[in-house]
Amino acid sequence: MLIKRINLALLALVIMTSAGCGFKLQRSYSIPAELEELHLRSNDQYSELTRLVNERLRIHRVATVPASDEAPTLSLINDSLERATLSLYPTGNVAEYELIYVVNYTVMFPGSEPQRFVSEIRRDYQDDPRTALAKSREMEMLVKEMRIQAADNIIQTLASIEVN
Repeated sequence: MLIKRINLALLALVIMTSAGCGFKLQRSYSIPAELEELHLRSNDQYSELTRLVNERLRIHRVATVPASDEAPTLSLINDSLERATLSLYPTGNVAEYELIYVVNYTVMFPGSEPQRFVSEIRRDYQDDPRTALAKSREMEMLVKEMRIQAADNIIQTLASIEVN
């Protein structure tokens, strides 16, 4: 019984001290009131990145609205995936790649110039030709995780924008 009370007291202490230091749950951002409604523009409305950004906007209670003179615009300009060789096997085959996922986007408030941003995510990826199917699936999972992180980075940028 005493151990249970001590554990409960420690838990309460941790909660109280973490609340005072600015601790926030991961992916929990305060979006400025000026961005509670925005127009989301993308060259590919059906891309995975656009879907993920839309989902995160909904989670953070940001309504996507049609283009207008009053609503700010988030434009997903382009995204690209590059692969660079990091190391080789003694046979000359590629042993390790670096995946680089880059997203260019802008945020524009009515009557002002667009603010340009770039989100770049890097991951190392080991390649083994003997397990090609498994490695292909692993790469798909890595790319999906990179897109999720890029969408989170975009929301984090929205939360940190200084609105004039």
